[in-house]
Amino acid sequence: MTDEKPEQAHPVEPTPMPKKPRTPNLALRRLKAGFKPSRGQAIVAVVLALVACTAVVQVRVNRADDGYQNARREDLIAILDGLGQNTRRLEGEIAELEERKNTLSSSADKAETAKQQAEAQIRALGILAGTLPAHGPGVRITLNDPQSKMTSSNLLDAIEELRDAGAEAIQINGSVRVVASTDFVDDAPGIKIDGQKVTSPYVIEAIGDSHSLAEASNFPGGLVSEVTGPQVGGTADVNEETNVAITALHAQEEHRYARPAPSPSK
Repeated sequence: MTDEKPEQAHPVEPTPMPKKPRTPNLALRRLKAGFKPSRGQAIVAVVLALVACTAVVQVRVNRADDGYQNARREDLIAILDGLGQNTRRLEGEIAELEERKNTLSSSADKAETAKQQAEAQIRALGILAGTLPAHGPGVRITLNDPQSKMTSSNLLDAIEELRDAGAEAIQINGSVRVVASTDFVDDAPGIKIDGQKVTSPYVIEAIGDSHSLAEASNFPGGLVSEVTGPQVGGTADVNEETNVAITALHAQEEHRYARPAPSPSK
């Protein structure tokens, strides 16, 4: 018998170990949770950022102050001179603007004053020329001429007496304005004044010092004496008034010959 070794069997592959189920990593989860800030942590972070910014600004300011503290005397003098020049320049500009403002205000005031004076002069000339109505204290004189004996001379004498007493505006019968160029013409029964006929009773209204005008009318030998005398045989009633309204206007006519004289300065 021969010794025969038994044929070796192929080795059997090892059976793999079963995989263990993966367990969650608690440490990683805690780390992630730590990086997720809460609302309170966010507020704290913002406050810390503001504090840090404030500290940086303060440090810069301190460094700037340290820069001036460490600057040389000559440098500080130069800086002060520069500031002084800027201050003087700004003060000069302010003074110039103030002067310009005052000049403009003065010019405006002068223009307004001149305008007011011109308007006042126009009103005064308008009243004198009879082209503007007027009102003020004065007298109202009513003359009755029942026998139609009054003439244009009697009425003109009455107007002249009132003018001498300071009458500034006069009208007759509420329809005729008496001015420097007014003319009186006999036209019985009645009188024509600037071409307009008026009849008795003649109502003369005049603006001025009421007492002076009344005294001038009642003066012996004056208007009242003339109308109530035997020559006319009429009546006269003189009343002082606190407000007389002159509404009649004089129609100005263009001058045919007279022209304004040149100014002496020209």
